[in-house]
Amino acid sequence: MHPGACTPTKKLRKQSLPKAEKQHNRALARLRVRVEHVIRRFKIFRIFSGRYRNRRRRFGLRLNLIAGLLNYELAHPS
Repeated sequence: MHPGACTPTKKLRKQSLPKAEKQHNRALARLRVRVEHVIRRFKIFRIFSGRYRNRRRRFGLRLNLIAGLLNYELAHPS
């Protein structure tokens, strides 16, 4: 896998996980939910949910603009 990747631990057959590993798995799950929600918000803009059909040079610009909008919405909830 990747050096920065962190995966949840599985329990062994017919044994339960220790409390510390359960807490670690829950913390990973909480983080993953937040990341998945941000990805969902990106895909609301249809530019990211399907095939990009415009000029390739401007893709980075549009990505940064939409990321700025989403960051502003997260920082200033109404």
